[in-house]
Amino acid sequence: MYTPSRIVAWFAAACAAVLLAGCATGPRITTEADPEADFARYRTFAFYSPLAIERDGYTSAMSERMKAAARTQMESRGYVYSESSPDLWVNINAYTQRRTEVSSMPTVDYAYYYSYRANRYFAVPYWRDRTDVYRYTEGTMNVDLVDAARNRLVWEGIAVGRVTNTRDVAARDARIDSTMADIFAQYPYRAGMVPPAR
Repeated sequence: MYTPSRIVAWFAAACAAVLLAGCATGPRITTEADPEADFARYRTFAFYSPLAIERDGYTSAMSERMKAAARTQMESRGYVYSESSPDLWVNINAYTQRRTEVSSMPTVDYAYYYSYRANRYFAVPYWRDRTDVYRYTEGTMNVDLVDAARNRLVWEGIAVGRVTNTRDVAARDARIDSTMADIFAQYPYRAGMVPPAR
């Protein structure tokens, strides 16, 4: 027989499992490549000007960190930074949105009534739906690679995930670095590499 304490324990275990599963996964990553792009000829890159995250006309500590993270990822794939003659422009955009998530779960409650015949109270279970409303901030980071000669988007990586507000600069920078690494983990090319046959 299910007692109230067993039901509460089961519910707490289920919530913990969901939270752990959420922590184990990073942002959702989607990518798209231009099938007509010749990735074998790209060897150099520079940053698009102005960057989408610098649309107000000035840089910030966060935009500089995103550029540094993107540069690390590009250089680790053999691309050389060249402002004078880039094969690829790298553009970065990031924004946040407030989201609301509503979840409903059946739960049990108890009503108590007094029996005059038994001269005591009895608990009577009844089921109801419990609705929880969660508000959170969702962040999106886009990385675009643009063929500089043709001024054409050839690859795009997008990361979408929950953002935790923190004043810890080191934690924020680590999150930017890991998100950029997650995006580029889906980029299958290296400088001068012939793309795999489709």
